Amino acid sequence: MNPTLTAQPLLTPEQQTAWSAALDLAQSCEVDARHAQQVTRLSLRLFDLLTQLHQLGSQERFWLQCAAVLHDIGWLEGWKGHHKATLQIILNTHLLPFDARTRLIVGSIARYHRRALPSQKHDHYAALAPAEQHVVGQLAAILRIADGLDRLHQNTIADLEVQIGEKKVTLRCGVLTRPAAEAEAALDKADLFEQVFNRKVKLVWKLVS
Repeated sequence: MNPTLTAQPLLTPEQQTAWSAALDLAQSCEVDARHAQQVTRLSLRLFDLLTQLHQLGSQERFWLQCAAVLHDIGWLEGWKGHHKATLQIILNTHLLPFDARTRLIVGSIARYHRRALPSQKHDHYAALAPAEQHVVGQLAAILRIADGLDRLHQNTIADLEVQIGEKKVTLRCGVLTRPAAEAEAALDKADLFEQVFNRKVKLVWKLVS
């Protein structure tokens, strides 16, 4: 996998070491590299465009970056429940130079890329402080939409722009071909976003050359 997919802000030396380790782990788990890169790119693009809403910084951006590139590593153990397997790998692997708290945060973000929303019934989530839980919810909400926008693993989305309103967030998607599954998946997975940010999500598609 290509570590050059990182974007501004530049990573600290410690983050760069952790990022390289995350890329190595993703590769060792035989993830779909193009999908992982696309979801990471879209996640970071959304994070940057939505700063007005989440008001998070470079540390949280890096957590999202790592969670995005690792979100499918649980496929190593099969498709069913792979989001839960992803969490367990992140929590237990010796390959990631994260402390226990960072493992919980990154693992939780990745775990919530599909299926159930964050819940106090989940031990890994309940172990976090309320402020950390809020961050996990915000970042997982972004990751869910980014993953939905590459539902078929075909890199259909070329670019994103965002319009933020009081009751609605419009995602303007530049696409290479007319979307099918991506449109439905992104809206289905916008449930957490709408809960966390208290705004409906609207998708607008524009063909680009």
